[in-house]
Amino acid sequence: MAKKSMFLTYVLWLGGGFFGLHHIYLERDAQAFLWWCTLGGYIGCGWVRDIFHIPEYVADANEDKKFMEKHIQRVKEHRTPPFSTTRFCGMVIIAYLWSSVLWLAIPDEEVGGVNWRWLIVFVPLACALGVWTVGNIGREEGTIHWALFGAYATLPLYWLLEDDSTWYTLMTFVSALAFDTKSKQWRRKPKQQKSLLKRIMVLSICGMLYLSLWGSYFYFNAKFTDKEGEEIKVSEAVHHFLTSPLWTDLKQSLYDTWNYAQHHGWYEIWKQLIDLSDPHGEQNAYKVLGVSSGASQQEITARWRALSREFHPDKAKDPTLKQAAQEKFMEIQQAYEILSNIKNKRSQRNKKFSPD
Repeated sequence: MAKKSMFLTYVLWLGGGFFGLHHIYLERDAQAFLWWCTLGGYIGCGWVRDIFHIPEYVADANEDKKFMEKHIQRVKEHRTPPFSTTRFCGMVIIAYLWSSVLWLAIPDEEVGGVNWRWLIVFVPLACALGVWTVGNIGREEGTIHWALFGAYATLPLYWLLEDDSTWYTLMTFVSALAFDTKSKQWRRKPKQQKSLLKRIMVLSICGMLYLSLWGSYFYFNAKFTDKEGEEIKVSEAVHHFLTSPLWTDLKQSLYDTWNYAQHHGWYEIWKQLIDLSDPHGEQNAYKVLGVSSGASQQEITARWRALSREFHPDKAKDPTLKQAAQEKFMEIQQAYEILSNIKNKRSQRNKKFSPD
């Protein structure tokens, strides 16, 4: 097995560690998935913490001699892994997150004439999977059986208690406690080596499943409140948006742009985008002076003089109006200067290339 590089691990931690890229490199796939679905290990906390633990992770991956001697000594001193506050809290948090995501994904209303709320019976399974996943990171392991037993033992409380949050808290705590006291043990054998392709496939499937649960939540249950205080389902809002004039006009514009590019090339599209962005401020200057883009220099000058007299700051007596007039006056002067310079440059360019 190729040795893992400390330097490369830190590079991956810095560049993609928030999504667990350095853990994938070190073949800690479960931890990588947790970092991805919790945005850096509980919203970045684990990612920051990793900067101090990467040397230990690399030594573990390389089965460094000193690391293994230290680990063997711990195994001799403790028949089972000692209690870890960090790991236990991690089990509770991940169990709560995963069971909550499944809970939220279950449609509140009937879909296709079927009431899907019965799927709540799988919420303890998601809880147990969260506990088991965290509990099997590193040199510790355990079966999922006790985590499942602890989670499902609290399921009757869902119907007995009026407060769902109380049941959730008890479920995750009992499941984590059952795993920690009854199931966890030292990992005696090294994990079975898997190809990178197989590992990526497993992570991808887990990621798609996790995202599909969030997708189900947003489609069936997610709501937001409008300015009038009324709740609107996200799925309905998306449907209305896709049939709105804004979207249909935008879609038609994109379609027309694509067809134009196919006939004239993308460079022509790029040039038009540059022109529309008004990099020299020419279009805005025409708007400020109130003249058309085809106006001559004489018309621009005449309009500039008229506006300069109209908005001259000396005409305003009130300090507030004087300040507004000053800003407008400066805007007019700037617009005139921009157009005069552009007209002058174009005139010189035309003379340069015109035939004698």
